[in-house]
Amino acid sequence: MVPQARASIVKTAESNGIQWMNAKSWLNEQLSTKDYSDVVYPEYYKQSFHAYQDGNLSYDAAVEQELASRAVGARNFPKYGERGEDVFRDSFDKALAGIGARICDNTNEQGKKVIVDFGCGTGTSTRRMASQYPQVDQLIGIDLSPYFVDVGNTLLKLAPNAIENGSGWITSITLDERIELRQGDMANTLLPSNSASVVNLSLVVHELPTSVAKQVVSEAYRILQPGGQLWISEMDFESTAYKAQRENALLFSLLRATEPYLDDYADGCKELREFIVDTFDSTKITAATGRHYALVAEKGFDSGDDVDRVKRLEDYRFREDGSYAVEDTHLKPWESKDD
Repeated sequence: MVPQARASIVKTAESNGIQWMNAKSWLNEQLSTKDYSDVVYPEYYKQSFHAYQDGNLSYDAAVEQELASRAVGARNFPKYGERGEDVFRDSFDKALAGIGARICDNTNEQGKKVIVDFGCGTGTSTRRMASQYPQVDQLIGIDLSPYFVDVGNTLLKLAPNAIENGSGWITSITLDERIELRQGDMANTLLPSNSASVVNLSLVVHELPTSVAKQVVSEAYRILQPGGQLWISEMDFESTAYKAQRENALLFSLLRATEPYLDDYADGCKELREFIVDTFDSTKITAATGRHYALVAEKGFDSGDDVDRVKRLEDYRFREDGSYAVEDTHLKPWESKDD
């Protein structure tokens, strides 16, 4: 099933004008590959992910990450074709803004406003936030895979135009000196306490065991300065669409085939949310798409406050009649683009 899943996504990309093979060949020609065999990883990370036998620990997976994201966006939002991923990510931006996502006014001890992007991969979300928040002094992307970080830094250095503009990559990338992508463990960043304005987790948590996700949330709280915020964009298995899909063993197997911790994530969604609410001073969550949520959790200025934080959760995901607040417009697994 895994090879079939990968072949399908490549076909989807090419049929939507995403030049997967050409872009991959171009980027491989630009790379100066390195040997990372001495890097030590947590056990949970040494799994097969996303149809790659070596998971995220290979150049092949790293080179194809942004290609795959564009293809998935095109498939799930066929109305927009190769722009599907942009529409998808826009939905999270709007949802986060709607529940108060912001860059806090105060700076850290170094006089800087800093965004830390956990699980940044090749830096797609990091670059996106850099363009959205010019007032930020530094954006630090952290990922366990040195291969993804190397590819991300290569793309930043090359700053290519999109293929249609005469370059070899699928999107245009602007060099931004504020961005630093580094290899590291987001559960133990080694960053100073109270140093970040925002910690971002974009479509990362479903790839973690719940126990690790809690460690990551605790680390986010530690490095956030008072008034800082944790932003999470994720799959919502309490949404009608994903709930129905999980109840169908065959359909859910299509998702589970390339996501080793998806069952753990689905089972642990409520547990993790309660942990976030108990850790932070206020938490808001809302529907972003018909299957995904956006969450903003804020660190208060008085960390010793004993207020009952269970009452500080504001949940806007459902309408009064119990239906999900955003209609599901994703293409169903059994549907084709032309249905």
